[in-house]
Amino acid sequence: MFAGKVRLPTWINRCSHENQVIGCQLRPILVNKKMLMRFVLKDKRRTFAGRNDMTMTDISLIAFDADDTLWECQTYFEEVEKEYCRLLSPYAPADEISKALFATETANMPLFGYGSKAFILSLLENAARVSGEQLTAEEVTKIIGLGKSLLRLPGKPIEGVEKTLKVLHESEKYHLVVFTKGELLDQESKFNRSGLRPYFEDIIVVSDKTEEAYHHLCHQFGVKVGQLLMVGNSFRSDIEPVLKLGGWAAHIPFHTVWQHEVVEEYDHPHLLRLKEFVQLPDLL
Repeated sequence: MFAGKVRLPTWINRCSHENQVIGCQLRPILVNKKMLMRFVLKDKRRTFAGRNDMTMTDISLIAFDADDTLWECQTYFEEVEKEYCRLLSPYAPADEISKALFATETANMPLFGYGSKAFILSLLENAARVSGEQLTAEEVTKIIGLGKSLLRLPGKPIEGVEKTLKVLHESEKYHLVVFTKGELLDQESKFNRSGLRPYFEDIIVVSDKTEEAYHHLCHQFGVKVGQLLMVGNSFRSDIEPVLKLGGWAAHIPFHTVWQHEVVEEYDHPHLLRLKEFVQLPDLL
């Protein structure tokens, strides 16, 4: 196509930063005729052309959420909250206690993060406030006991999970990793009790599933975002951030959702919607 070497216009500059053109310098660039020429100047807020050219056949890393995706979790939290409200019933109605608890959890997230231990601290703080700081030692002990029960959850895989992971693992097509948020020891303990460790290369626990966290995940495994498939039950944490980055996501709703994770859902070309975990291999 090109005769010999071609000197491109000096106003074109390719950025060495990841897939973006950030400016123009007066520097000539020599291009051999065998090189594929594809220069697209875009605003740096937009995606570089080619980054979204990935198809599902390019997926090489599948990351799985843990709680309410691999094993049940939220149901246990709801049971603890019901017992908590019964314990504090002399001080306030159940709906008032629950509303105050959610407000306390939300306010504490920047300091405590997510997980059972953070929840225990919020249970105690909220109880002190609701009771007008009149809690008895016995009530404090009972609340701590309720919280500790969440640290001993069985981690039993949801129906179809182990069968599906076995199929994906034996295909040898993908890196499989657990990517979840929460408290490290708590999540690792549930993971070990689940019996699912043989199917995964690693478990990665982050304080929150931000876009930066997903970028770092891809960097760890040496893949582009377009090669990532995130599987989870939370549209807010597992699905939306990945879609915004140009990755792929498989949404498997759980029968109950934590109030903090509720957001408006929408369709997307890179979104797979599943009713059951076992449907995943057939969609890849």
